[in-house]
Amino acid sequence: MTSSRGKSPGTRGARVFAAVAAVAALGATAACGGGSDTPVAPENVIAEGQVPSYYPAEYSKIIDGSKAEGGELTIYSNTDQENWEPVFRDFKKKYPWVTKISANNLDSDEVFQRVLSEQATGSSPADVLVSNAAQAWAEYGQDPSRLLAYDSPELAKLPEFAKLMPNVHAMALDPMTIAYNTALVQEKPTGLKSLAEIVAKDPAKFKDKITTRDVNGAFGFTVSNAYAGANPKSWESLEKLLPLARPETSSGTQTEKILAGEYLVGFFISGAPAYPVVANSGGLFEVTFLDDGTVVLPRGIGITPKAPHANTAKLFLDFVLSSEGQRAIAEGGLTSYRDDVKAAPGLHTYQEVVDKVGEQNVVRAEYSLVPDERVKEFVQRWDGLLAR
Repeated sequence: MTSSRGKSPGTRGARVFAAVAAVAALGATAACGGGSDTPVAPENVIAEGQVPSYYPAEYSKIIDGSKAEGGELTIYSNTDQENWEPVFRDFKKKYPWVTKISANNLDSDEVFQRVLSEQATGSSPADVLVSNAAQAWAEYGQDPSRLLAYDSPELAKLPEFAKLMPNVHAMALDPMTIAYNTALVQEKPTGLKSLAEIVAKDPAKFKDKITTRDVNGAFGFTVSNAYAGANPKSWESLEKLLPLARPETSSGTQTEKILAGEYLVGFFISGAPAYPVVANSGGLFEVTFLDDGTVVLPRGIGITPKAPHANTAKLFLDFVLSSEGQRAIAEGGLTSYRDDVKAAPGLHTYQEVVDKVGEQNVVRAEYSLVPDERVKEFVQRWDGLLAR
C-alpha cells in the first residue's frame, strides 16, 4: 500500500519544515498587523469549585475524593495538545487543586493497544481514554470490565447520541471534510460527487495528488464505511477518485502535505486538526463539508476501571460534557454539540454542520462493532481501487 513511509526522512522533514514555516510566517504576519480587528469569541466564564444545581447532592463526595488524589490526571488520547489547551486551562480553573494533567498524543488504535498491554501486566497509569476510533472502541468495550461504570449527571442535558456505548460518552463530534490547496484547486468542491466531477476534467493533474484515510486503521475504516453505507451510490464517485488517491494514517500528515502542495486535495479529513491550518494559512488551505454526506465522528471518552485518580477522572468527564467544558472544547478546535454552546469566531459546533449541509446530509458514525467479514470485504473493495 502506498504511504508516506516510503519517502526518505530527509525529504519528508524538509517538506514538513517548509509547511510549518509557511504557516508560522502567516501567523506572525497576522499577529503583527490588524490582529486587534479580528473578531474573537467572548471569554468562557467558569464557576470555580461549583457544579450545576442539577447534580446530585452526593456529588460532593467525588469532589472531596478528588482533593485527596494529589491533583493529577493522566489521559491516553489521539487528541492534539492545541485541542486540549483551553480544556485543561478551564478545568484547572474550575478545580484549582488539579495542577498536573498529562495527555499523550497517540494514534487512534494505539490508545487501546497501550492500555491493554499495561493492564495485562497488572496496572496502568491511565485514568481517562479519549479516541474517535469507533471500531476500536467497540472492540475494546466488548469486555465491560475494561471501563469504569459511570453515568454522568450531564447526560440528562444532552442529546441521546451523547452516550455512545456503556460507559463511553461523546466528548465532541468531529466532522469529516474535503480539504484543498486553493492555489492549486481553483474550483471549490462541495462534496464527493462534486470533487469527482472536478477531477474528471483533468485526471492527469490529480494523479497521486489526492489523499484519503487508510481504511486499514479503525479511524479510516469507520468514517469511510459510514459514508459509503449511508450513500451506496457514492461508490460511483469513489471509483473515479480512489485510483488517483494515496492513503495516509494521520489527518495531521494530510493537512501538512496539502498545505505544502504535495497533495492538491483530500477527503475525509478531520476538522479538528484542519481548522487551525485554515485559520493560519492566509486562505491557502480551505475545508468544506460534504453536501452529499458529511460524516461526523464522535470523540469518545471513558474512564479506566482502576484509574489511579478515579474521582478526578469523573470530574473531568463531567466537565467536558458540561456547558463550560463544551465551550472550551469548541475553543480548542473540536466541535461542540450542546445546544447552549453557540458558534462564534473560532468556535465550531455541530449545529454549524447541520446548517450548512442539512440534517439529512449528516452521517453520525456509530460505536458498534462491524463483523470481521464485513470489514475485510469493505477494505478489499476500497484498497482494490487505490493506485498502485
